[in-house]
Amino acid sequence: MFTIEHEFDATVVTLIDEGPAPLTEDVTINVFASQVTIEQLDPRTDQVQKITLSLSQLKDIEAALDLPEGSYQIKKTTA
Repeated sequence: MFTIEHEFDATVVTLIDEGPAPLTEDVTINVFASQVTIEQLDPRTDQVQKITLSLSQLKDIEAALDLPEGSYQIKKTTA
């Protein structure tokens, strides 16, 4: 399950773990104009862990989901 909210400066997607236990904490993805942050509460420390990705890194993740293992570099094409 997930939710989508449109804030003033970001789109916020929250991923909610469902199914049999053990369940993990919700994951919150904040999409800004120049970066994406991914946050999740660490129940061991009771602190939110945050990862910040550039939009280029996000595009690399998107491409990686459809490729076999290996090393890749995405090159921009000019029109």
